Amino acid sequence: MRGFYIGRFQPYHNGHHRMVEEIAAEVDELVLGIGSAGDSHARRNPFTAGERIMMVTKSVADFDVVTYAVPIEDLDRNSVWVSHVQSMSPTFDVAYSNNPLVIQLFHEAGVEVRQSPMFNRDVLEGTELRERMISGGDWKSLVPPPVVDVIDEIGGIERIQRVSDSDTNSEAGRDATSDPE
Repeated sequence: MRGFYIGRFQPYHNGHHRMVEEIAAEVDELVLGIGSAGDSHARRNPFTAGERIMMVTKSVADFDVVTYAVPIEDLDRNSVWVSHVQSMSPTFDVAYSNNPLVIQLFHEAGVEVRQSPMFNRDVLEGTELRERMISGGDWKSLVPPPVVDVIDEIGGIERIQRVSDSDTNSEAGRDATSDPE
């Protein structure tokens, strides 16, 4: 049986890792959808799809399940989102999610959905991790070691601090293509 689990993985953290570990006990193969694949270099989405694929692939390498990491770009039409996901992924038998909208969309499309318990959600949450990265707090203990390696390799902390600074201090009407002061 092949399962599907989607997340933005900004970054992939121990909560995701624990969820994948639980799912791996139920399936033979797992498709990991890298959501919002087109978004990067912003406070909410600092990492590229390729960087997140590295984080996920290296982190799950020791699990006893075949995995496929697949980038899934956003589609602003919920009624066709499941068919979009299916067109970008290997076929799957069951989807895993705790997101009410994702659950509803898969149900409407006739796809079985299973929910899993969330793990330490008050701390293991992307926003919390990104805030810790920005402020210089402890984030490394909340992600698998391969994620630390990827973030170090790509200069991820410097990036999120820089884009967060520009996001909060930018002048109205300026964008990434404007000349710097």
